[in-house]
Amino acid sequence: MDLSQLQDALASKSYDEVAGICDELMLQIASMGVSFQEEWPYTIHLIGHLYDSDLNSARFLWKSIPSGIKESRPDLVAAWKIGQCLWNRDYAGVYAAIRGFDWNPEAHGLVAAFQEKYTERVFQLLVSAYSTISVADAAQFLGMSEDDVTNYALQHGWTFDSGSRMLTVTKPKIVTEQKLDPSKLQRLTEYVFQLEH
Repeated sequence: MDLSQLQDALASKSYDEVAGICDELMLQIASMGVSFQEEWPYTIHLIGHLYDSDLNSARFLWKSIPSGIKESRPDLVAAWKIGQCLWNRDYAGVYAAIRGFDWNPEAHGLVAAFQEKYTERVFQLLVSAYSTISVADAAQFLGMSEDDVTNYALQHGWTFDSGSRMLTVTKPKIVTEQKLDPSKLQRLTEYVFQLEH
């Protein structure tokens, strides 16, 4: 079984390609009738789907894994715990599941990249949902200590009131560029010309 394409994607940190590569390789190998279940990198495959925010594919993969493999691979069970927390929108649970397992070197980079991407996504949800939020609630959502979440928010332009321990969300400024369409300018010129003559 040649997993060099997957190994290259992991080495180059092309994590957004991992799930697709695994899906394609799995189909190719299965179509040849080769037994691959024992050697298959299920943990990487599962985390790849979580990285892509594809919970349905992650659930389908989990259900298709033989129970003997699930029972013999604690890293796979740990990866699925992350998926369960995502499915239940247990924000703090996602971080606890990530930190609650000592990931092997092959999965560590992918898990760290997933955590960073997940934190950014949750932070953007907080930006869109709140105008103010307590430090404790933000820490819960982002899986950080209160000091870390305060620093993180301040780095992203939020303000902090130490008396009330509240963070004020700074909404990003929406910049819209107005593009001038030359054909519209030409029609306007012709229209004004017609009015003058």
